[in-house]
Amino acid sequence: MTAVRDRVTAAFAAVERADFLTAEQQSLAAQDRPLFIGHGQTNSQPTTVRNMLMLLDPRPGDRVLDVGSGSAWTTALLATLVTQTGRVFGVERIPELVDWGMQNIARYSFGWATIRQADPDRLGLSDDAPYDKILVSAEARDLPQALVDQLDRGGRMVIPVAGRLSVVDRDAEGAVDVRRVGHYAFVPLR
Repeated sequence: MTAVRDRVTAAFAAVERADFLTAEQQSLAAQDRPLFIGHGQTNSQPTTVRNMLMLLDPRPGDRVLDVGSGSAWTTALLATLVTQTGRVFGVERIPELVDWGMQNIARYSFGWATIRQADPDRLGLSDDAPYDKILVSAEARDLPQALVDQLDRGGRMVIPVAGRLSVVDRDAEGAVDVRRVGHYAFVPLR
């Protein structure tokens, strides 16, 4: 756990949260709380993001899906963790946030990270699946099978479900194990 903690700490040092906030919120970037980014969405609390990334354990070379990328802060953190040998696919349902998130990512020159407009009829990005890791920054009522199906064998997903954070592991044979940790509040997954 120390190695993943060190990698996540380094990613937080490399990617400034303020760069992914509105001008009005940038002075609050050091506060450990969610901050509004418009359109009814938030930039998640740093402690929550840190915990999710440590549970997810993204590694260099991983292909990662970032569902609910918002301002792209988590996308940028993931891009730092997977390095240029990996790929990060952010997906966001609000067109203005897709555009803003891409601008924010461009500032860091993460050519291996992209954000796409969510398809209202499909959850995730099944065309680019499977993924080694999936991070979901919005709360589902139930574990979405559509995202489980996009998780590769040996992969892991971290997703808030009904007020609890769920860690979903798919083993080498394809069997799925779900464990629930902690209580968290997120905007709803739609």
